[in-house]
Amino acid sequence: MSSKDSESQDRRSEVDMNPPKRLRIETLIGGEKQEAERSAVDVSIIMPVHNASCWLGECLQGILHQDFTGSMELSVFDDASTDDSREVVQGWRDRLEARGFSVVISGHNSAQPRGVGYAKNKAVSQSCGQYLCFQDADDIMLPQRVRLQYDASLLRQNSLIGCQVRRVPEGSTERYTRWINTLTQDQLITQAYTSHGPTVVMPTWFCSRKWYLKVGPFDEGGKGVPEDLLFFYRSLRQGGSLFRVDECLLVYRYHEKAATHSVTEETIWKLRVDFLQERVLSQWESFTIWNAGKQGRKLYRCLSPTNQTKVRAFCDVDENKIQKGFYTYEESKQRPKPKIPVVHYKDASGPFIICVKLDMTGGVLEENLNSLQLKEGADYYHFN
Repeated sequence: MSSKDSESQDRRSEVDMNPPKRLRIETLIGGEKQEAERSAVDVSIIMPVHNASCWLGECLQGILHQDFTGSMELSVFDDASTDDSREVVQGWRDRLEARGFSVVISGHNSAQPRGVGYAKNKAVSQSCGQYLCFQDADDIMLPQRVRLQYDASLLRQNSLIGCQVRRVPEGSTERYTRWINTLTQDQLITQAYTSHGPTVVMPTWFCSRKWYLKVGPFDEGGKGVPEDLLFFYRSLRQGGSLFRVDECLLVYRYHEKAATHSVTEETIWKLRVDFLQERVLSQWESFTIWNAGKQGRKLYRCLSPTNQTKVRAFCDVDENKIQKGFYTYEESKQRPKPKIPVVHYKDASGPFIICVKLDMTGGVLEENLNSLQLKEGADYYHFN
């Protein structure tokens, strides 16, 4: 067991991340160490908290109303909140326990929060569920969420399980929400390189503890680190699969204080390029970048020298770009500097990396791809 933080009166030590059927959990009660034995449960709801007091009532109400008939636990880790978040959760303990939940609440009172990844890992480490249901403190799970995702996980032990969502306020992030809810099961894999991030979005994740232990833990770099995308890519590298329950099981809240806003576009871009090169481009002898504009050229510049040599052309629909005939990579140290042809998409040869934003061309991009009878995941991948 790890040593306790004397500042906290409701602190539990870290326990074995792969719990036996029964766990011995140490707590501090009245300043004295107490030890209790807890049985493993079917599902632990993993909830990191940081200054979420204004949303916790709705969030905990959603948890309380789950229709799952197995055993459940709520594991909360408070990441140095300066509001009354921990007290709000404590105020719900009796109602949750009366409903049959085990409740574990801990946290730290450091001057600075240590980040979402850290808080998630701590909430998992103090929990004992065979399955983990990740819940953000500002979102609301609908009554059937745990039941339906648990059923899906039983059949998919090495998977991240997601669901469809309803975004609030209504109309916020409209394109992103449509993307979350309408990807096909195949596209959960093929569109893993797009700028939207994980195709199974983190606030909807549900998985076996066994799979979390194989993939995890979350990166604890703190603010600005996309711990969800890093875990998502690591899961795929480990051979994990993805699945979405095609029912709306979560109300997914949009607000300016969300942790995702602290992650820079350049950080996400680099991770995506590296993953694309590793998983796709390493398997191709040559390819065409679909977009001779800013985004296509940026992708080319970010490729490894080996993969740059595989780019046979850029293709586009813009006659002005096509008439120039080629793109010169001015920053190259090669002499002469590389010149990559720019051609019309109908004259280009696949496979393609598509650097045109989805759902932004009024269906023209999709029509052009269909006209060439290309198959996503074989003949092309989306990168934007």
